[in-house]
Amino acid sequence: MGRLAWRMIFAGLTFIGFILIISGCMPEKSSDEPTHEKQEQPVSLAREAQPLSTESIPYQPEVMAEGLNVPWALAIAPDGRMFFTERPGTLRVIQDSKVIEQPVLSFPPPFVEQGEGGLLGLALDPDFSINHYMYVYHSYGENGGIKNRVLRLVEQNNRARVDKVLLDNIPGNQNHNGGRLKIGPDGMLYITTGDALERERSQDRGDLAGKILRIQTDGTIPKDNPDSDSPIYSFGHRNPQGLAWHVETGRLYSTEHGQSAHDELNLIEPGANYGWPVIEGDTAEDGKKRPLMHSGEQTWAPSGILFVRQGPWKNQLLAANLRGEQLWKAELDQKNPEKIVSLHSLFSGDFGRIRDIEEGPDGSLYFLTNNRDGRGQERPDDDKIIRLVSKN
Repeated sequence: MGRLAWRMIFAGLTFIGFILIISGCMPEKSSDEPTHEKQEQPVSLAREAQPLSTESIPYQPEVMAEGLNVPWALAIAPDGRMFFTERPGTLRVIQDSKVIEQPVLSFPPPFVEQGEGGLLGLALDPDFSINHYMYVYHSYGENGGIKNRVLRLVEQNNRARVDKVLLDNIPGNQNHNGGRLKIGPDGMLYITTGDALERERSQDRGDLAGKILRIQTDGTIPKDNPDSDSPIYSFGHRNPQGLAWHVETGRLYSTEHGQSAHDELNLIEPGANYGWPVIEGDTAEDGKKRPLMHSGEQTWAPSGILFVRQGPWKNQLLAANLRGEQLWKAELDQKNPEKIVSLHSLFSGDFGRIRDIEEGPDGSLYFLTNNRDGRGQERPDDDKIIRLVSKN
């Protein structure tokens, strides 16, 4: 066959190949091969709190109590008495603006205080003035390890006794014990637990570590929990330490310690997975909740939180910060519970580490310092309860 004939055959084959390509008849690329398409990155949720000058704060700070030993949680009774826990194991009370020297209750063994564990959360029953029920969360030793439990106490004349163990065998460790207790608008008792330094437990729906729990005040499980046989309300948490419900919407929010910075504010939904240890910060994955905001590369170590019920900051969220040594104030959009309108820092460095914050019946705010917890720099007369009194 001549050279000219071969050229004609080759040209014909080339033309046929071109027709096959444009007609879509050529073999498709295997779906298993990498496409190298750039994945869209989620918008960053990192926020930086803007300092609010002392002159701009409508409250004046004053020392309410001092010389305390790592106060962890504060609860105010209808009669004005202020009960608070001290992490080494004492429940105490302030009456008529004075700290009563004798504890309401001192916790004997198997109570233990190690690392971040000890006597932590405190809540008063909605009918405290009638039944005098109090709820506490504390660490205890068992078989050489650390666990946590929730007790119901009965108080009378500034003394208390253990009435009932509501929930025990909550995983614990030197760190990451959670520990916040709050009574919700629904009358249920909500409990935060840490991952007990075993991160994979947070994703296990059969494990109480790394969760927000919800039980009735007699210890039974509410029938409307995500699983009617389990106290677990939400999961995938690392070490949540704050719980608060918006005054008007009734939505539940929680603060949580990140692994390295990336501390979070979350909007809690029943049965939802908040991602730890699979995601944190800006990372996104289907089926796992991202935070409303996080601290980016800064560390806040947020603890107790509060939605202000009255006064100039009504409906705004205040959070106690340990490592951040400040309070921060977040304003949420009234129409969008997931939108943070503004974020400000208050009293940065003025009082050191701050563990919890509560509101009194008259609108005064109270927060607890934790400079004697082994991680702060102790200051004269620490630890303290600071009262914020309205300037108006």
